[in-house]
Formats: sequence, C-alpha cells, structure tokens
Amino acid sequence: MPVLRNTLLTSAPPRSVAAALLDVDLARRVAAPAELVAHTAAPGLFTEGDEVDFRLRGIPRARLRTRVLRIGMTGMSTVLVAGPLTRLRHEVTLAETGAGTLVTDSLEWTSPCGPLGRVADSLVGRRLVLRVLANRARGLRDRAEELAAAPVVVGAAIVREGRLLVQQRAYPAECAGRWELPGGRVEPGETDAEALVRECREELGVEVVPGDQVGPDIPLPNGKVLRLLAARLADPAAEPRPYDHQALSWSAAADLVDMDWLPADRVVVPDLRRLLAASGPAGAVAHS
Repeated sequence: MPVLRNTLLTSAPPRSVAAALLDVDLARRVAAPAELVAHTAAPGLFTEGDEVDFRLRGIPRARLRTRVLRIGMTGMSTVLVAGPLTRLRHEVTLAETGAGTLVTDSLEWTSPCGPLGRVADSLVGRRLVLRVLANRARGLRDRAEELAAAPVVVGAAIVREGRLLVQQRAYPAECAGRWELPGGRVEPGETDAEALVRECREELGVEVVPGDQVGPDIPLPNGKVLRLLAARLADPAAEPRPYDHQALSWSAAADLVDMDWLPADRVVVPDLRRLLAASGPAGAVAHS
C-alpha cells in the first residue's frame, strides 16, 4: 500500500491556503497528466460531498471518481468512490508555524492484482504521483499567496437562539431570489470586524458584535475573497430589516442545505451548520 507525501512552506496564512484548495480551476491545472471533471454544488468551488472524476490520457480504463469528505481551515480529505484501485485516500493538512503555513499533501492507495499491481506501482505509479504532488505544491503555494493579498469582502454569520440570519437578494436579475449572508467589502483603513459592524448597520439597521472566522476564505470571481465572521446582535431584542433585499429569514441548520444560495455562500454551509450546532439553543458564538 504505497503512501507518498510532499510538503511545502508558504508565507500565506492557513485561511488563504484553504481558499486555494477550494479552487476547482487550480485543481484542474495541477492534476496533469490526468484530466479532471468536478461535479460541484457551487460552480468553480469545492465543498464537502462534491465528487471528482479523473482520467489518464491514453488509458481509457484508468478512470477514478473521488468524493470530498472534508475541506476547510485544517485542510482537506478525499476518498475513492469508483475506479480500478482497491483503495485511494488523499489528505492535505495545514499547520500554522512561525515561518508560515506548513502544507502536507499525501496520497495513499492500494492497487489490484496483487504482485503485478505492486510492480506497476514501482515502475509507473510512484513516479506519476510524485509528479502530480510536485505540480500541486507549486500551484497551491502561488495561488495561496495570491489570495492572501486579495481584497476582502466580509460576511456576517449572525446567530440568535440557534438560528442563522440569511437574506434574499432582490437584484441583479441573475441573483434575485437567492440567499446569502449580510456583509460587504472592507474599505481601506478598516479591519474586518469594523467593516462587518458598518455593513450590518447599513444593510440591516442593527448593531452586531463580531466573533471568530467561520470556514476558510472563499475565492470570488472578481478577484476578491469572502471572509465570514460569526456575530451576534448587540441588542438581542433588535429586529433586523431588509433595506436592500427581498426578505430576511432566521433559519435552522436543517433548512440551510436546500436553500438556493449564491455559490460562495453555499461553500460554507457545512461550517454554518456546525456553528449552529455549537451555538446551542441560546445562540452563543465564540468571540475574541
């Protein structure tokens, strides 16, 4: 059962490396010589439960399908769903160090056909996997460092009594009726928390107390990243109002899965459900 690992150190923080792991286009580029087709719930972004097909050019039977079990601030994990291998597991772990983020990328697999499979691993498999891992290392480092310098759009995961505040877009036409979290861009000179307080005051007419980040940064098509912070209402009795949106909803964890989210917000639905589970019935969230 071969296990191959590659490590790299990048100056980018874990949230930016995790953001790079979400990027489907990056995964497609660094998968060479395999062709990658992603079946994702959010276009262009991976989230838990997504599946990926790999095909080696020129080898029709060498087709694999894997499923994303975990993806977030600590890394990612995928497992084999279908294909000629007996077992396949891909793990990426992220560890923050004084010199940056240490990324460990490992692939473990079991080939069929007993001794013949082990010979094939020695002659072809290991060389191919090492090539893919080296490509991934370079791509992850460059993309993570690019995302670390990207402008930030901040979003608020406001929890009250075990429910999450979500808002329904009124415009533009292609987004109307879809759901997102409140927030907006961080202006020059603002911290993420200051921008969150300002945006919630402008969008909802309420004061909030920001908390910790929820999930990784999320790459946006416009070159920015979305960064979500947990939050609570400064006045628990205050009622947010939808100034620029069709509607607001206090939604339970079970409701989040089937909502028609904007793509970037859909990516963090698993993290939002865990946030609600941890908040308890009183809706307390972690605050710095």
